[in-house]
Amino acid sequence: MEYLENRTFDEIQIGDTASLTRTLGEKDIQVFAIMSGDINPAHVDEEYAQSEMFHKIIGHGMWGGALISTVLGTQLPGPGTIYVGQTIRFKKPVGIGDTLTVKVTAIEKIPEKKRVIFSCECRNQKDEVVMEGQAEVIAPTKKIRRPKTELPEISLRRPYSLFKDYVVKAKALGALRAGVIFPIHEKIIEAVHDAQQSGLIDPMLIGPKERILHAAEMAKIDVSGYEIINVENSHAAINRTITLAREGEIGIIIRGGAIKEDLLRVMQKPDKGLLTERALSYALVLDVPTYPKALILTDTFIHPDPHLEVKRSITQNAIDFALALGVEEPKVAILAGSDIVSATLRSTVDAAALCKMAERGQIQGGILDGPLTFDNVISAEVAKAKGIESPVIGKADILVVPNLETGSILAKQLEYLAESRNAGLVLGGRVPVLMSHIHDIRLSTVSCALAILNNDYHRRRAEQR
Repeated sequence: MEYLENRTFDEIQIGDTASLTRTLGEKDIQVFAIMSGDINPAHVDEEYAQSEMFHKIIGHGMWGGALISTVLGTQLPGPGTIYVGQTIRFKKPVGIGDTLTVKVTAIEKIPEKKRVIFSCECRNQKDEVVMEGQAEVIAPTKKIRRPKTELPEISLRRPYSLFKDYVVKAKALGALRAGVIFPIHEKIIEAVHDAQQSGLIDPMLIGPKERILHAAEMAKIDVSGYEIINVENSHAAINRTITLAREGEIGIIIRGGAIKEDLLRVMQKPDKGLLTERALSYALVLDVPTYPKALILTDTFIHPDPHLEVKRSITQNAIDFALALGVEEPKVAILAGSDIVSATLRSTVDAAALCKMAERGQIQGGILDGPLTFDNVISAEVAKAKGIESPVIGKADILVVPNLETGSILAKQLEYLAESRNAGLVLGGRVPVLMSHIHDIRLSTVSCALAILNNDYHRRRAEQR
């Protein structure tokens, strides 16, 4: 165990010194800005910093000042020291990658007040003085020896959402006519209103009119400008909405207050639902703070244990969705419980078959590999240690899970342990469907933006044929 031990006033002699060396990194600047609130663009805005006199990001001056405090508080005099005053003159800027050595030297003792004055100097790796000054402290009079405190690690995340660009692009394309099923709860009305105010949907509220108006009143939202189709119950609202979608009257369905199993059952009716030549599948777009780009996770909602042909549709739906979101050549990882194809583990056999389908043109537009376990997909280091080489490792855009249970568990783990934000749609039908429960209004708005991008992509493809 390492210890901190002080030097009392009586032990300190004129000329005594202590020092430490630190290298300034980008993370140091970010942490100092977060801690202090000092977001001067000279420290955190690369474009602005390039136009200033130093033509680069420079560190906060008081980062160096904090290093002086560190020496005084942990070495000389050490624990028990009380800061009284500090003067600093900044001589040169400190940039990312500069290594500073801070040195304090006792130059005067004031016995009656137990005070010590230190000269303070900070030099960079070129031996240039970047800071100098004096510090006055009250030195401890009692000997202190304490174990060093183990500090928590700091993990920084990108400060922006990957979903922002989707919303901006969708707004430029224009709003979709949206059929909202059974919106009898104020949270649903709030979410629909937010998407409408964002310019993403033109809502059609389908359900019991009195209950819809009551929910709007509770939400304090004026829906007088919305079309309301009065039907008596949830089942009638589902059937009417599906009919409107089949007739091309709406471009997106929002589940609203309908029971998901009831809606799914009607959506999958062969002659009266939303089915096309492909199977329906749910694609969840994950904005995981620790991953550099959006991840599409599929299928997490519809097929409990899909067979190979359904998995082909699930995969193709996800690839087309990724292309709609602007991914040029989606990298698809087919997840399984093992990286080796095994006859006793169906998920590995299906993964290998999907990859062969892609080679033969039965799945188009993406780069597939599998079977792969989740750790190998996300971590290139883990895959390398296992001797696995793949174009999707560490770069995956799409994760295809072997079954719904696996996908649902993985989605919840990433949401509650990795703090991902999730938005998604049912794909492969006549129109996309916002199926998930509305627990975050803004994420429901993002899902509407995804639907706009998806519809625009398929419209353009149809025009090219």
